[in-house]
Amino acid sequence: MQARRGGGRLLEVVLGLALALAGLFGVLLPLLGVTGAIDSSRARDVTIEAVTRLPASVPSGPVTLRGTHRAELALTHPNVQQRILLALPDLFYGALLILVLALLLRMARTLRASDVFVPENARRLQVIAAAIVAAGVLGPAVDAITTHLLISGTAVSPAMPFAYTVSAAPLLLGLLVAALAEVFRQGTRLREDTEGLV
Repeated sequence: MQARRGGGRLLEVVLGLALALAGLFGVLLPLLGVTGAIDSSRARDVTIEAVTRLPASVPSGPVTLRGTHRAELALTHPNVQQRILLALPDLFYGALLILVLALLLRMARTLRASDVFVPENARRLQVIAAAIVAAGVLGPAVDAITTHLLISGTAVSPAMPFAYTVSAAPLLLGLLVAALAEVFRQGTRLREDTEGLV
């Protein structure tokens, strides 16, 4: 029992540290970059219509090097609005990560009582599942919209189509966590039923 509590405390410390780092790197540093207090990212990987050119000196033979439809959008001296647009995707993902880690930390605290099957944990897992799906669906939308706003009215705008793609991995992970939330909900109900029998 003592080892379980020690492991629970260690988990709490690790999650607390991860939460602090996510707050620092996922939210605070991007916000400082927007204000100009630190030198923030001035570039973003983007999708372009043309295939990127390769140097003519690349030899051919059994191994070939091909261009892709990826490029880097770089802003030399971004103004405040452009810095906000550059930081928004990082802030969005950082906020979701903080939410997930905070909920996991609260769940880890229920380990002290040796009872993880409480209704609050089932609800926390449902929120975590929704956050994962939001990261997979809304995250790419935030990235695509802010990129479109960054390039609209510029000379590079015609070369960059509006690119919004959703990966299946976050959706599947969100469904798995939602299924786990249902397991926790059923475990809570089962525990309440067995307590009623005693």
